[in-house]
Amino acid sequence: MTIKIEQTNSQHLIFCEAIIEEMELSAKVRGTGIAKRSTEYLSKKIIDGNGIIALTEENEWAGFCYIETWSHEKFVANSGLIVAPKFRKHGLARKIKQAIFSLSQDKFPNAKIFGLTTGLAVMKINSDLGYEPVTYSELTQDENFWNGCKSCVNYEILIAKEKKNCLCTAMLYEPKVALIPNEENHEKSSFSL
Repeated sequence: MTIKIEQTNSQHLIFCEAIIEEMELSAKVRGTGIAKRSTEYLSKKIIDGNGIIALTEENEWAGFCYIETWSHEKFVANSGLIVAPKFRKHGLARKIKQAIFSLSQDKFPNAKIFGLTTGLAVMKINSDLGYEPVTYSELTQDENFWNGCKSCVNYEILIAKEKKNCLCTAMLYEPKVALIPNEENHEKSSFSL
């Protein structure tokens, strides 16, 4: 089976509800928190090309991730990484994460790229991309970012610890020098499962 991985556009809006639903279901199954996003919020990410989506040849969504910017684009988060259950365990999450990481570097070459996760697999992928574990103080202090954690089941822990830590591991990629956007085309690529 061939899976296409491409930068999002308005044609992908038809998958928005299914992606949000799977994000919530997956978090419940894992017993972990996830910052819930509204249809309007995710739709804007999709339309603005601030996402990566994986699709089958039959146009079924297989995976997704999106970009968020914080602190006047000084920080970028690659958020909402999700793979539909029947496409898991084939390396698709890694491919999506690599694509969103590259898109983030192209769009925001001087930004620090970060993520919060409780997932060991995501930590491994992030580490392979050059992220390093950091304290929460090294992340954006933009209050809107932390407000996004309010829908997480662990939000009370975050507040009790004064936003200094929680159950999620913070990971950060810092560009060593100002990067020149590469010529890689994020519009489409594919691989076989």
